Amino acid sequence: MFKLYLDPGHGGNDPGATGNGLQEKNVNLDIALRIRDILNNEYRDVDVNMSRTTDTTKSLTQRTNEANAWNADYYLSIHINAFNGSARGYEDYIYVGLSESSQTAQYQDIMHNEITAVNELTDRGQKQANFHVLRESAMPALLTENGFIDNANNAAKLADASYRQKVARGHVNGLERAFNLEKAASETLYRVIAGSFQVKENAEERVTYLDSRGIPAFISETSVSGSTWYRVQAGAFRNRTNADQRLSEVKAAGIGDAYIQVEEGDNPEVSGYGILGSVSLAPEHMDQFVRSINPDAPSLGNYYLTFGEAYGIRGDIAFAQALHETNYFRFTGIVNEEQNNYAGIGATGPDNSGASFATPEEGVLAHIQHLYAYASTEALPDDYVLVDPRFDLVTRGSARDWVGLNGKWAVPGDQYGQLILGLYEDVVNASITQLQNVLDQIEL
Repeated sequence: MFKLYLDPGHGGNDPGATGNGLQEKNVNLDIALRIRDILNNEYRDVDVNMSRTTDTTKSLTQRTNEANAWNADYYLSIHINAFNGSARGYEDYIYVGLSESSQTAQYQDIMHNEITAVNELTDRGQKQANFHVLRESAMPALLTENGFIDNANNAAKLADASYRQKVARGHVNGLERAFNLEKAASETLYRVIAGSFQVKENAEERVTYLDSRGIPAFISETSVSGSTWYRVQAGAFRNRTNADQRLSEVKAAGIGDAYIQVEEGDNPEVSGYGILGSVSLAPEHMDQFVRSINPDAPSLGNYYLTFGEAYGIRGDIAFAQALHETNYFRFTGIVNEEQNNYAGIGATGPDNSGASFATPEEGVLAHIQHLYAYASTEALPDDYVLVDPRFDLVTRGSARDWVGLNGKWAVPGDQYGQLILGLYEDVVNASITQLQNVLDQIEL
């Protein structure tokens, strides 16, 4: 077991260095929490003890005494520099007087190389100093100075959550090499996604908001159907329970559409968007989105909201599924518009175009009931009469989330659920844009 004492410098009534709207104590803590999370979630046999996990005051003596009493294997102190506004770059320190052949110096070599490989800062070198945490710690110790907070260029980087994630990753890469850390045996990684945006500024606003709520987050770029999306990630976990806890925190902060992306080795899935759940989008947003593509599309958003809420089904995502099945209600496939069959229920080929329903309302109801058959083993609620002709042919509870429909609703359909969720993200982001336009008009 590798025992790391991780020390975010300053805190509480000691802000540390300040500049460009930033306080060192806050940046130190954010980077350290990210280091802790990466180690806890991606490595085995690692125990991390932090000097502080919130904005609290702790003396230098308390910190080193705690590390010594705990018999830590390594002391890592995170700091940000300041000088005259012109100085910039990264440097790190070990205790003064140690030889280049000492174990501490060898660890410094590795840590320095890994951190500077990713931190995009001028390399100011490896140094020595008589700092308390380096002098009084009984184990090898390193203090890193991750840029200058009073330098506009460095501060702009440090203000970016995605950059702080890079810095944290560089520290972890160094620890992995220096102490031969082993990756966790589980190949499954649960990423908490707190929104995807086509406009980077919107993603940055979401990250800033989450940071203000004490939830570390950063932006990662991904490609969906050839378009670049900026995905806000609020944690990655090897333990599903930890991921579920973080997801709950994100949703409690008001991000109702957060979900968990599950990665099994090289096979990523989107999960956490269960078929069962609350509708998040307003009906008018659903209808406005599809009419921006197909002006002749019917107004079905209210039906998907009403029936979705009645059955506890994510009616807004079911709406996205209908867009996929009907080509935005253009009906360019084997199902025709008069059938009111928005889910392709029973449609198997040119000779069998599937079920027909008397009204659009009935067609949406059948769609929601068919989803309920897949997502739940409970009896069908008695709010409405059963109109889905294939309800009893479904293996009940065989698909709890949208990806679970792969190979069931559509055959072979190995990306069926992912395509639906991609469309849903399009609808969500369009609704955000609509709301922002309204707010802009109000401000004018």
